[in-house]
Amino acid sequence: MLSRLFSRLWDFLFSGLWEVEIEQLSRPRRWGIYSLRVGYVLVRDLQEGALALRAMSLVYTTLLSLVPLLAVSFSVLKAFGVHNQIEPLLLNVLAPLGEQGVEITTRIIGFVENIQVGVLGSVGLAFLVYTVISLIQKIEESFNFVWHIKQVRSISRRFSDYLSVIIIGPVLVFTAIGITASAMNNAIVQALLEMEPFGTVVVALGRLVPYLLITAAFTFVYMFVPNTSVRVRSALIGGIVGGGLWQITGYAFAAFASGSTRYDAIYSGFAILIMFMIWLYLSWFILLFGAKVAYYHQHPQQIRREAERIGFSNRLRERAGLLVMYLVTRAYEHGEKGWTLDTLSQRLGLPGDSLGDLLLDMERRGLLMETGAEDPAYFPGRDPAELPVRDVMAQLRSIGEHGYPLDRRALSVTPIDEVLEATESAIKERIGELTIKDLARQSRTSGQS
Repeated sequence: MLSRLFSRLWDFLFSGLWEVEIEQLSRPRRWGIYSLRVGYVLVRDLQEGALALRAMSLVYTTLLSLVPLLAVSFSVLKAFGVHNQIEPLLLNVLAPLGEQGVEITTRIIGFVENIQVGVLGSVGLAFLVYTVISLIQKIEESFNFVWHIKQVRSISRRFSDYLSVIIIGPVLVFTAIGITASAMNNAIVQALLEMEPFGTVVVALGRLVPYLLITAAFTFVYMFVPNTSVRVRSALIGGIVGGGLWQITGYAFAAFASGSTRYDAIYSGFAILIMFMIWLYLSWFILLFGAKVAYYHQHPQQIRREAERIGFSNRLRERAGLLVMYLVTRAYEHGEKGWTLDTLSQRLGLPGDSLGDLLLDMERRGLLMETGAEDPAYFPGRDPAELPVRDVMAQLRSIGEHGYPLDRRALSVTPIDEVLEATESAIKERIGELTIKDLARQSRTSGQS
């Protein structure tokens, strides 16, 4: 009986789940099937181990950059008079470590206070800032991996964006904490606490504040760090999942840490460091997992049974490339809103990772250019009136040929050469000098989109 039930469940997860047409289902069943599919692809991604490796690398980078990061934040917060809030925040973050968390916080604060930024000199200060920026850059690379983004921020954008996080971020966080604390001490709030049922409601909301702050922090990270435009709703969904998992894991890890006294006998003084590294790993892993949730929410077309990236055949690459040039040129010629990777992926029904590779190849060949916005839009890389369609087709067919090491003469055989030349001649005769701009104009006259 159990074996039959297990067999049916297995067949459903690997076959039936992906054959259901969710558009024809009621809303509750549709969300149920969608949730099962998301759960399936998340478990599959976890089994691949890429997130675990990224989390491990971030642990190492954090250990090297944590004190410099806090030193820079400490210097900024000191100018605003809220530098004393760093220690309570660290205590809250490391609360699952119990007494060991208090000891680690004390040592970190001691290191930070011993760093005197004013006596470091220009070279020392530059190295300090570089260490902090390298940490954020490593975090961005991990989030770009989750979002299948290959292009990183430019050097100028790195300094402007990263420094804004380092300088403005801590001030906003501690300001929010201070406002929350002040609100709880307000006379009106205190009067409400003495009235029922308002008192119970206020106390319950007060207990939700840490979770709400963590969710807000996760949401902000998901929106800002990846080098792409992340929708607020998708980032919020990821923040809710990630924040909830972080809180639950914190309670579980606190129970584990409270019974870890036996590890002191095994690892001696290294036990506290090991526990700290484990908690850092879990925190980074949960943060990246929430980013995966946000990614799949924003790109539902990526939720598919097979994990392999969909490859483009030459025929599909040629058709998709011409469609991209057609859409981008039409928007450019008529002053419409530019097409982005996300909108092109939705319009063409193609996976964003594979389409992104095609767009990158088209950029390298000068067919496309992108704006400098955070979510770049594409426009023609050359004058559409001077860009024949047959040249675009030739460029698309030549993708992947750069750096070919063999002698081209080895591929030359007279019968084959004649067939290929006849094909090129037929294309030139049929298409002639038709340009990409001509295609965009034909769409207006024919009324096609």
